Amino acid sequence: MSKRFAALLSIAGATMAVLALMVSVAEARTPAPGYSQFAGCPSPEEKAEVEACFKTVIKSGNFKMGSKNVPIEKAITWSGGWGAALKVYNSPAGGLSKVKEKVPGGIIGLTGLTWLAEFLGIEALTLYATTELAGTPSAPLQPPIELPIKVHLENSTGVLGPSCYVGSNSNPIKLNLITGTTNPPPPNKPITGADPVLSISPENENIILLSNGKFVDNSFAAPGASGCVLTLFGFIPISINGLVNSQSGLPSAAGNNETTQVADTEVVESRFVYP
Repeated sequence: MSKRFAALLSIAGATMAVLALMVSVAEARTPAPGYSQFAGCPSPEEKAEVEACFKTVIKSGNFKMGSKNVPIEKAITWSGGWGAALKVYNSPAGGLSKVKEKVPGGIIGLTGLTWLAEFLGIEALTLYATTELAGTPSAPLQPPIELPIKVHLENSTGVLGPSCYVGSNSNPIKLNLITGTTNPPPPNKPITGADPVLSISPENENIILLSNGKFVDNSFAAPGASGCVLTLFGFIPISINGLVNSQSGLPSAAGNNETTQVADTEVVESRFVYP
């Protein structure tokens, strides 16, 4: 697989050099027919160094930080492109899709404030976690895949305020996802992923499929929460970062956290997407 990708990237690199000389106006383009799923990949006008495009769909798994374990029940899409440096770039249509995953225990489980149910009702206290990029990832080509993220904690009634996060751009949660067996610090035990199945798309021989890869990491640390604010009576803001941290076991040192992500990935040379 690595030799084939190297050949593909070499050919794509020569193609990009020619295109860079021809392009005079820097504007985004629409992918060619049959490649619309790669719209998250920058065109040569946006990022001349991009040589390959990808789309990954994280289908299932879990994400545990401290004492909170969130199942991945709704598919998360990650798309973009990379060049020789294997750093991912994306167009405005790419990156990580903002998918709200339901957090067990809701707002009360997160804060311990049981009296909120009397004012808002249990249904209004549903809690969601949305994973967002917090830096530049590495290409989903050769593990370990470096994925810096932050987790946005949200509620439909705004109980936590608009900016309640675990992790930030300056202090991200740094995932290093592998398909082999981890070697975490205690008390975590090793867990094992699975290599994806490599094939060629039956609809398009230019597209390489990497199916049912199981990516794991249980060696990362998680910082404390920030920006979590409870507004009483509609106008009295009170910081509840301490409550969120104490109820969630945050910050959480390496060896206490875990993620498993089962994903399908499509890969293609950029020259086919943007001929």
